[in-house]
Amino acid sequence: MLFRSLADHVVLVDFWTFGCINCQHVQPYVKAWYDRYASAGLVIIGVHTPELSFERDLGNVRDAVSNADIRYPVAFDPAYATWNAYRNGYWPAFFFVDRSGRIRHTHIGEGDYDGSERVIRELLSESS
Repeated sequence: MLFRSLADHVVLVDFWTFGCINCQHVQPYVKAWYDRYASAGLVIIGVHTPELSFERDLGNVRDAVSNADIRYPVAFDPAYATWNAYRNGYWPAFFFVDRSGRIRHTHIGEGDYDGSERVIRELLSESS
């Protein structure tokens, strides 16, 4: 499901939508993980999968990304192609992918930020 160029990276796929309050609550943690672990090999890919009609406007998504100061890539998934490929059903949802491209952990919703960060550190400490 991930591009070959991401081989040898740990990837956090973050499904979200900008109008979701729970997604807004997790955003500071995701941004902190990006700042803390990108240089160690963590790649974060936000997947904006809209729930409501105003979230389907790409201009609104771009504004939300800019206003939230999100510095990692955000894919726009209005047809739910990525959402369905991951068999996702929730906002927010985290999929933690190891250096071999396998999904090793998922987390749905808010909370357990320490546990999610522990997963990131463990995956980063593994060799491919």
